[in-house]
Amino acid sequence: MDLTTTRQRRPLITGSSSSSPKPYSKTDKPSRSNGGDAEDRGLGWFLPFIALCYLRYMSATSNIVHDCDEVFNYWEPLHYLLYKSGFQTWEYSSNFALRSYLYILFHELAGRPAAWWFGDDKVRVFYAVRLFLGLVSAVSDTVLVVAISRKYGKRLGTYAVAMLCLTSGCFFASTSFLPSSFSMYAMSLSSGLLLFEKYAMAVAVSVVGVILGWPFSILAFLPVVIYSLVKRFKQAFISGAVTSILLLGGSVLVDYYYYKRWTSSVLNLLIYNVLGGGESHLYGTEGPLFYIRNGFNNFNLCFVLAILFIALYPVIRRKYDRCLLVVISPMYIWLAFMSLQPHKEERFLYPIYPLICVSASAVIENIPELFREKYSTSENLLVTITKYLRPVILGIILCASHARTFSIINGYSAPLEVYKLLEHHDDAGPGSVLCVGSEWHRYPSSFFVPDYISEVRWIDDGFRGLLPFPFNNTLGGTAASPPHFNNKNQASDEQFLKKIESCTFLIELQLSRPYPYRGSDLSTWETIAVLPYLDRELSPAKYRSFFIPYKWQEKNVFGKYVILRRVPK
Repeated sequence: MDLTTTRQRRPLITGSSSSSPKPYSKTDKPSRSNGGDAEDRGLGWFLPFIALCYLRYMSATSNIVHDCDEVFNYWEPLHYLLYKSGFQTWEYSSNFALRSYLYILFHELAGRPAAWWFGDDKVRVFYAVRLFLGLVSAVSDTVLVVAISRKYGKRLGTYAVAMLCLTSGCFFASTSFLPSSFSMYAMSLSSGLLLFEKYAMAVAVSVVGVILGWPFSILAFLPVVIYSLVKRFKQAFISGAVTSILLLGGSVLVDYYYYKRWTSSVLNLLIYNVLGGGESHLYGTEGPLFYIRNGFNNFNLCFVLAILFIALYPVIRRKYDRCLLVVISPMYIWLAFMSLQPHKEERFLYPIYPLICVSASAVIENIPELFREKYSTSENLLVTITKYLRPVILGIILCASHARTFSIINGYSAPLEVYKLLEHHDDAGPGSVLCVGSEWHRYPSSFFVPDYISEVRWIDDGFRGLLPFPFNNTLGGTAASPPHFNNKNQASDEQFLKKIESCTFLIELQLSRPYPYRGSDLSTWETIAVLPYLDRELSPAKYRSFFIPYKWQEKNVFGKYVILRRVPK
């Protein structure tokens, strides 16, 4: 067959009319130096940024609090800096100093102006900080998708931005106040800078993600850092070294200001977990397949396709250079490393969430290449069919992601919504006491506790681990080192309120279980608010994990998340 009669993906402009045309490839795109405009080079900045901002806004305003560690180790210290009240964990005891206030100060950039603007309306301050996190996430992800599109084509960038917007994992992680989320922002930004060939900046951002964010994420950033050092050793090395010195020095100074002693929380955390025998199993252990199940729940088919990237790389490499492999490789490194650790939590995978989206996008785009004959320039039937199959696969992923997101938000948002209702019961008067029993781990933070409530107290419902205590201003506030704190998760007798009669309000989750509740004596308590809460143990997995119209409400079992108020005698 004469090659001049074959179908071309795009007309090839040559210097001579007698030259034989050849199949179009990515390298034929006009470069910036050749006068190609932004439309030819890839996606522009505006549309991806607006799309990501819109979805991050939705996340900030509807996301639940997924982990009590987010509340007690991050929201509570921020609340203390803003309002001089809040709960302190043993990690923030000056005797241990495992957490850096430098990370908290980064979020105070949004929290302090919001506190000035909104005054006593602390709930709005909470959401203002979340909106700030959503903006940071939108900026970093925009850099990543624009870099991908300009280096590898608009289609890959479009697939990636769609999944970054709508997959459940990215939707929830993007506005969580957690170091692992901060490392996720840094991963997106450093990967995008690497693709833009800004190697020194990529290394600097990686260092910020590790030191200011989560020190253990250093393993995930290694491919970006090593590749940058290979490409531009001097600039990348100086950038990384200067950023490290500034951040470590700043962290030590900030730690000294708040802990009132010379220490490095970054070093303390590493020593405790690596050299000090940190006993993470005290907080629960999971099997080796935990992250596989978790990845499928949060990314469905997207996660499966992402894992297949390495298997399909011999085909994918025909279209993309090895730089894409460098960008995606942390996903495999981090997933393997974290799966070997006994203590597992969903948030530990946050740093690689954007890479899952990019990896799956590359696999989807290259599905037709699996059926293309190696030396043929024409398309067979299978190639044509699989081209039309790509948007179908993407649609399935996005629909399943929406079903997951909808199920989580509607099933587990009761704690946030119930605490908001407390502001309507200020007739209880100043000095009221809010009591929480087995629901302490769903406490949404002191931002949801009105000022007329003077104390939040834990009551003994059988938990035998160490609970947070209020920051003690008498002992020095952030510099306090209360004697009841320990690193063995051993409960203190002082953590529980002994006289339940002192409680003005009580938060309870009432499930279909054969044990009584504190509020079962209606002569003592009155119910002032009730919201449904999905009972995970009694609901079928497929119905509780994904919202299925007409079946979700019918098949799942719901408990009652209630606020009880003591009846005055």
